[in-house]
Amino acid sequence: MTDYRINKAQEVRNLAAKKAADRVHIRHQANGDEERYASANYAMSFTKGLEHDPATGLIQDPEHYRNFRSAIDNGMVDAFTENVAASNDKARPWEAPTAGLAYDLQGPDSQAVTMPPAPALGSSELAYEMAEVYELALLRDVNFSLFSEDGDNSAVEESCERLNEVAYALDGSEGRSRLHNSNREVTPALVFRGSSPGVGVGPYVSQFLLIGNPSVAGDGSVTDGVVRYGPLQVNQRVPVALEGADFMTDRAQWLSVQNGADPQTGNADGLFGPANQVTRRFISTPRDLATYVHYDALYQAYLNACLILIGMKAPFDPGFDALSGRGTMHTSGADVDRQAGGFALWGDPHILTLVTEVATRALKAVRFQKFNNHIRLRPEALAGRIEYANAINGVFPIAGSEFLQMEQDIHQTTAEVRMFNAQNGGTDTALLPMAFQEGSPMHPSYGAGHATVAGACITILKAFFDTSAVLVQNASGISFKRYEGGDVPVAYAPDQNDALVDVLNDAAPLTLEGELNKLAANISIGRNMAGVHYYSDYYDSLRMGEEIAIGILEEQALCYPTDHFVMSLPTFDGDVIRIGRP
Repeated sequence: MTDYRINKAQEVRNLAAKKAADRVHIRHQANGDEERYASANYAMSFTKGLEHDPATGLIQDPEHYRNFRSAIDNGMVDAFTENVAASNDKARPWEAPTAGLAYDLQGPDSQAVTMPPAPALGSSELAYEMAEVYELALLRDVNFSLFSEDGDNSAVEESCERLNEVAYALDGSEGRSRLHNSNREVTPALVFRGSSPGVGVGPYVSQFLLIGNPSVAGDGSVTDGVVRYGPLQVNQRVPVALEGADFMTDRAQWLSVQNGADPQTGNADGLFGPANQVTRRFISTPRDLATYVHYDALYQAYLNACLILIGMKAPFDPGFDALSGRGTMHTSGADVDRQAGGFALWGDPHILTLVTEVATRALKAVRFQKFNNHIRLRPEALAGRIEYANAINGVFPIAGSEFLQMEQDIHQTTAEVRMFNAQNGGTDTALLPMAFQEGSPMHPSYGAGHATVAGACITILKAFFDTSAVLVQNASGISFKRYEGGDVPVAYAPDQNDALVDVLNDAAPLTLEGELNKLAANISIGRNMAGVHYYSDYYDSLRMGEEIAIGILEEQALCYPTDHFVMSLPTFDGDVIRIGRP
């Protein structure tokens, strides 16, 4: 087995090296033209941590980039230290560039799942998703209650108007689909919500980022927003970052961060206000959601969701009713309670363990896509390309003309960004206002780690629980359950006093499938709200994470001979698949 893994590792490195030789990142092929080769490899590639040219925003020395790529293809950590000339300002290490070459003995290997190419420079899809990231930055302090048809907020409406002026088909005929109305336009109630079934129903923020569960002692309630971990509890409220606390809006600060400087100081500079006066609230704005995904512990949102569902005694997949410890069994013509429990099979410990276990598999797989395949630049860098487009055009006319054209394609948005930056402590630039002092993490944009983990963890939850359950209130309390007469649909969002209140108003009930899909979208697009990812990063990474989780479940189904293990799973595209051993 050891020799097999070593040989396979070498095969993967050889394949990565071959792909590296063919890789281009703009629509123009190199074809031996040095200018096009340089444009393709440098203008749209992740180069954070290398030395950048103050005149163009591109890397100072192309050889540094070639050595960086060579270290990736080498696949050994030492190559990044010994062979890559980092900038003098670099204080942040590249994050796990070799993790994609690792293997697991259960589920698909990191290299066995993949993603389609990201939107290319020159495409209407890339222009549209860059406009989205800009608009999310402009709306960072707008309350989510105004992301609705009756929100009556000019800022959200104007963002939608600007996006609808960008020539891009939202129905997926040109790329990734988005929610839209009958006129194929975004509206305040549909914009930035994601693409999967249920994400457009009810409040913008998933119930699983707001509500809690009763404690083992019987105290507490769903609407107090406290998640109980056995006898312990965790508050769903996040620290409130100061309104307007945006970063990297002038060239000097932007350049320093691209060179790998680390300005992150947590709350030392008062990002959350004086340490003794930090306030907390339920997630209410894009900035709050950005704060959550800046500091979250990888799988915590999905573990919380699992604990909430277990606390509510939410129904498991109907196929589980005949499994050990679940429901009833048919014996000699009569339904009787099972006499053998399934604590370690199909019980709470099983799902609690599995929903976290898939996270590390997802991270390894997405690292292979990030470093060994796509090495895509971050939105902060693409905004820099737009800002420096005239200078780039003087050096690499092919790429420079594309960046100039992109600004023209989204000129209403970039004009708004320039004015915003000039009025909020920066300068008149097209640089992307960032929620994080340090900007993006030190790894490429595509795929997205948060979105891949979301796809994997949410898929486990959708496989184990009955996703047709709805959130209702009855004499027994508030829970996700199979609908019965007397159940009243409910949905919660924070009010101005930071209390969770019912906001359903006789609308369609929230399904478990929809709220889990919404949770995945919230966490993934929350990274877009911070400025560190694009929509396509969310869209494709989510589906790759789903594939990883399905692979693990399919292998587990073969390993449990004591029960007939079959489950139905609704995918992020709305299809239903079956997993198990009949």
